[in-house]
Amino acid sequence: MPLSIRLATTADAPLVAEFNRLLAAETEGKTLDPAVLARGVAACLADPAKGIYYLAEENGTVLGQVGLTYEWSDWRNAWFWWIQSVYVRKEGRRRGVFRALYEHVHRAALADPTVVGLRLYVEKDNEVAKRTYQQLGMEEMGFILLHRWPLTPHAPING
Repeated sequence: MPLSIRLATTADAPLVAEFNRLLAAETEGKTLDPAVLARGVAACLADPAKGIYYLAEENGTVLGQVGLTYEWSDWRNAWFWWIQSVYVRKEGRRRGVFRALYEHVHRAALADPTVVGLRLYVEKDNEVAKRTYQQLGMEEMGFILLHRWPLTPHAPING
């Protein structure tokens, strides 16, 4: 049976959370708080304004996922879609699962005139992932991604 792509539903929340847990462990060596992760995934699946997930299935088994969040560009008067939470089960890797998910997202973006681009971030040392993304037409932006996390209410700004 061929691979099919579908929108995740609230019923998929436990699987999406598990894929995100595995993603953090495998790519960044991070252990996520399961309760926070479960609430975050549930919130996203309950409110498409926060983001959406697509799942790739084969014979009723979900092999992979990709999440999307949105960034409004006032410079372009249009949206960038951020590809996030990319995970493919080990048995689905090197079989075109991510390619199918990416192409689905790419076609959806092309069909929406309010979307001007796709973006994602990748760990700087993850050469396999970078090559995969580049083979699909993505390129480095020349930016350095910065953050301030976690925010603490009384931390000094310069200190």
